[in-house]
Amino acid sequence: MRDEATSFSLPRWRITRWLADPGADAPEDIRRALIGSLFGTLPIFAGGVFNSILVAAIIAARMPQAPFLFWVALEVSVCVVRLLVLLRSFKNAREGRDTPTDIYLLLGVAWAGSVGYGAFISLLSGDWVAATLACMSAAAMVGGICFRNFGAPRLSAVMTVCSLGPTCLAAPFSGEPVLYVAFAQIPFYLMSMRVAAYKLNALLVATMQAEREHEHQARHDALTGLTNRVGLMRAMGEGGDRRIALLYLDLDGFKAVNDAHGHAAGDRLLKQAADRLRHMLRAGDVAARIGGDEFVIVARDIDRAQAPALGERLIRELGSAYDLGEDLVVSVGVSVGVALTPDHGDDVSELLDVADAALYGAKSLGKSRCVVAAPRPRPSVAWDQSRSAGV
Repeated sequence: MRDEATSFSLPRWRITRWLADPGADAPEDIRRALIGSLFGTLPIFAGGVFNSILVAAIIAARMPQAPFLFWVALEVSVCVVRLLVLLRSFKNAREGRDTPTDIYLLLGVAWAGSVGYGAFISLLSGDWVAATLACMSAAAMVGGICFRNFGAPRLSAVMTVCSLGPTCLAAPFSGEPVLYVAFAQIPFYLMSMRVAAYKLNALLVATMQAEREHEHQARHDALTGLTNRVGLMRAMGEGGDRRIALLYLDLDGFKAVNDAHGHAAGDRLLKQAADRLRHMLRAGDVAARIGGDEFVIVARDIDRAQAPALGERLIRELGSAYDLGEDLVVSVGVSVGVALTPDHGDDVSELLDVADAALYGAKSLGKSRCVVAAPRPRPSVAWDQSRSAGV
């Protein structure tokens, strides 16, 4: 699958949305990945373009008549425009801009129609060398069409019909009764290729969904649905140069609730606490459960002056009563330790250690408090202090 950094736009026109529909209830990220697959496998694209132009040119050289000269001109024009649109699509995708996906899809259908047109006029010409070349080329192109486009089975089916369908139409006008066999066989072939494309597509979508589900489970806590430690590490790694406040939370009194009312009640409390955290998040913030009753909030663009206010809000929101059902209402306290970048470094593990130490300080002061870790002295300041102490 392609990197999301080079994501291609979903089609917008009704006809192209219909053509590119994956034939399954696929989420948007999978649809984008399937659209991206239509732009891939460049060797197959290049081979198909080279073959179709070469075959058209050879047949036109053999029979330099208007229909064949038109075929060559059509092939060259469509293939050149397809290549330009493909290159523009790659450039726009890399730059995060919209890609001309609708035009690209319709040009693919136009190219398949050109291949079918060549097979049609070659069969009607009565020149069996030309007919053999054109029909073999069309059949070979169908293989590439199905392999390259089974992410969009309708597109694959339409392009297959456009490539081989005209040979059926030419059979009754060829003057050769034996070609009625092809007239009868090709529809079955087209149907079998269509079914194969849909089956491959369903398998691909199921595999992609399973992969995403596995990835989600690997990065999220099974009980609360929040990010776990692995997901937290990744989220912190994507922070860039923005200032980050890491708030380490512990539910004071949770163990007493768990011991007195059972693990089921404790689990319900944790789920409700996680829901409250989710509702407090801003865009770009991350909430994680990293163990037992310990949670972490990664808040972006928060400085030392703003961090205590966020910590106090967490204490108020999470410290209010929890209705756990069965006439059971409980309350817990919340202690918060805060570490900041760049005051305490940029390494995730280091920030967690600093915030954990600040959390311990909050608990030692009587719990239900927020403590922001003191900034570490800059190396130059530490050196000056050591010199003044005579070290």
